[in-house]
This record gives sequence, structure tokens and C-alpha cells, in this order.
Amino acid sequence: MQVVSMSSEGEMIFSKDLSKMSDEEILAYSKEELVQKLRMEEADKIAALIQRGRLIKEVNKQLQEHLLEIRELKLVNHRLQAENQELRELCCFLDDDRLKVKTVAREWQLFGHHAAKIMREDLGGYLKKLAELERLQEDLAKENIELKALCLVLEEECLARAGSSPMGPSELNLPCGPRDLGDGSSSTG
Repeated sequence: MQVVSMSSEGEMIFSKDLSKMSDEEILAYSKEELVQKLRMEEADKIAALIQRGRLIKEVNKQLQEHLLEIRELKLVNHRLQAENQELRELCCFLDDDRLKVKTVAREWQLFGHHAAKIMREDLGGYLKKLAELERLQEDLAKENIELKALCLVLEEECLARAGSSPMGPSELNLPCGPRDLGDGSSSTG
């Protein structure tokens, strides 16, 4: 802010700073004009210093805010790095677990194939044994039928002899005791 006043000669005073004026130019002014000029320049310099102080204060405030933000970001970064490490360890653990499960699944699959193969072989053997046992059962059934028929014939012969004998069936001492029908219903041992 520069105030312009006129000297007695009519030229413009205070158009330049005192520091830029030569000695002859300064001597051309009166004492009151120089004092006024000094006060104005001093006021301008104080205003500039105040403005500079405000700017420095504002820059310092912003710098403090930025430093605080940097500290907070460092804390966040540290926390995120720790979480990242935990997640890496978890991924490694899960990958190891996945590989173990894959190995176990492969072993179970092999076991299942092996067990199925053995069961097919065993089932084939059991079916052969079952067929053989069924054949033997049929043979035994036929033999039982033949023996039953033979027993009936022998019983008839035994009864026929007992009827013709004067002593009766108990005295003949024939092996014709209680008859077993071969169906598993008799109580004889």
C-alpha cells in the first residue's frame, strides 16, 4: 500500500522504495516526507511480515496434518502387512491341507477300486460255492427222496414179515424203529 503525496515541486513522492533511491533523490525530500515515507514502508514491511507469518503458520499446520496422516498411514500399512502375512500363512496352510485331502482322496479311490475288485472276486467265489451247494442240496434232496422211498419199501417189508411171523414185530429184532421222514421234523437225534 503506497500513499502518494506531492512535494513542493509537484513531483510524485513515494513512487519508489527508499532502498532503491539514490542519495540525491533522498536529499530532495523534506524531513517530514522522509519520515512519512519510512513509516509507510515500515507498515508495508510489518504487514508483509505478518502475512509471511500467517503463511508460515498455515504451512506448518498443513505440514503437521501431513505428518499426522503419514503416521496414521504407516500404522494402517503395518496392520495391513500383518494381515497380509496372516493371509499368506493361511493360504499356505489351506494349500497344504488341500494337497493332503487330494492325497487322501486318491488313496480312498484306490482303496475303493481294490475293495470292489476283491468283492467282485469274492462274490464270484461265493456264487460258485452257492451254485455248488445248491447242486449238492438238490442231490441230497434226491437222495433223501430215494432213501424215503427205500424206507417205505423196507417198512412195508418189515410189516409184511411181522404180519406173517407168529411172534410179532418186536420179536423179529428188525431195525424198523420210529420212522424219520427226512424233512427235519423228527425228534430223533
